[in-house]
Amino acid sequence: MDVLAKAGKLGAVLLQFPWSFKNTPDDRVYLAKLLEKFSDYPLVLEVRHTSWNTPEVYEWIEERGVGICNIDQPVFKKSIRPQALTTSPVGYVRMHGRNYKDWFREKAPRDERYNYLYSIDELDPWLTRIKEVAKEARETYVVTNNHFRGQAVVNAVEIKAELEEKRVPAPEPLFKVYERLKESAVADEAENKSVTGLLDFQE
Repeated sequence: MDVLAKAGKLGAVLLQFPWSFKNTPDDRVYLAKLLEKFSDYPLVLEVRHTSWNTPEVYEWIEERGVGICNIDQPVFKKSIRPQALTTSPVGYVRMHGRNYKDWFREKAPRDERYNYLYSIDELDPWLTRIKEVAKEARETYVVTNNHFRGQAVVNAVEIKAELEEKRVPAPEPLFKVYERLKESAVADEAENKSVTGLLDFQE
């Protein structure tokens, strides 16, 4: 991380916690120590349990210069819901997909848990949230984590196209699997090699 930071290429260090990490005295102590340990870096906190969703928590991390990760995930009773918050100069959005069937299934492989392709209608509210975050932040990162079979790339391209209000480049092999990309993108042959390998391996 030091090498990236010195080169000006470290956007943020994401401290990601699962739904089981809750706002308890022990977990707050652990988190405080972690924030202190990595305080030399631009930090973003991702928590998924609704117990963290309080003004006091957001004020606490803002005082420490830590950003908050706005997440999209399958929403259950105690899940954090979609938001558009900024608590530092770094704005951050992370989209995990909405695979309800496998999200909490104990033996679900990682790829199945994140196997989800957002529809354009599902992306629309996030476009508004991304713009809201970007207004308050110095720089904003949007990460699509629904990575199975290149779906994260497809949705990232669609988000970029909507934000820029024009068709944008996308790896040509994706068009063979996801015809809907033609509405948002044009083929970019320079990106073919890496994505071809990904799709061939996972089909």
